[in-house]
Amino acid sequence: MTPTSSPQRTLLAIFAHPDDEVFGSGGALALAAADGARVHLVCATRGESGRITDPSIDPDADVGRLREGELRDACDVLGIEPPVFLDFHDSGRKERTRHDDPKALMNVDVTELETAILGAIGRIEPDVLLTFDPHGIYGHIDHLKVHRAASAAFWSAGSVTDRPPRRLYYTAMRASSMRALQAARPESALAQLDAGRYGVGDDAIALEVDVRGVADVKERAIRAHRSQVGPASNFRLEAEDGSRPPAWESVFESETFTVGGTRGAVPQPPLSGFFDGL
Repeated sequence: MTPTSSPQRTLLAIFAHPDDEVFGSGGALALAAADGARVHLVCATRGESGRITDPSIDPDADVGRLREGELRDACDVLGIEPPVFLDFHDSGRKERTRHDDPKALMNVDVTELETAILGAIGRIEPDVLLTFDPHGIYGHIDHLKVHRAASAAFWSAGSVTDRPPRRLYYTAMRASSMRALQAARPESALAQLDAGRYGVGDDAIALEVDVRGVADVKERAIRAHRSQVGPASNFRLEAEDGSRPPAWESVFESETFTVGGTRGAVPQPPLSGFFDGL
């Protein structure tokens, strides 16, 4: 009797801006693709309000177009499918906040965003969804909106598609890891957060992916977002003296995830991968 081959699995990652996909999950996405899964990425915006942090880039460049190209390059490096853009706008932060832009995610009804995500789910038919944790990493309004809409879409997909996703994962950072990064980068977006609130304990981690084998791939994907990780960026990979803080190295060692929802039973954690038990 000829053995039946396992069906190809599909993962759909849903994030808000170009570069959201790579810091906390780039290695895991690359490994899933290398293992034969179809890996897709939905990006709600083109990061139009991003700040160009590399002085070698024209400061008057079209930021949305620039960051779209960077994300396409990063996906190519990771070995995943080209990104799908939902064509909403980046809400920005601080002085770059787009209060009066009706297409900025902060001003978009969450059900409109959910509907757009459901369209992607219906076309791609993923087995697994991946999106932001409930705190949106560091509380960015666009991250929170995408978390809420993607989580809702996971459940409502059961009513609008014949093949809804079976598991929902959230990116997650251990509270201890967040404290280490805060100490290493006191100027970063994480610096003033309550790590106990925005991070999670070890007992919450359902899946930890060892990404050391693709650390070079992940680093190249991060560097593909060159407008965002330049010398003036809080997300640059090196300190001002050119060294990489030890805490930053953890980003290239492992990535951690929690389970946000499931259709069916989940094996006892720790899981071996996104598709474990499916």
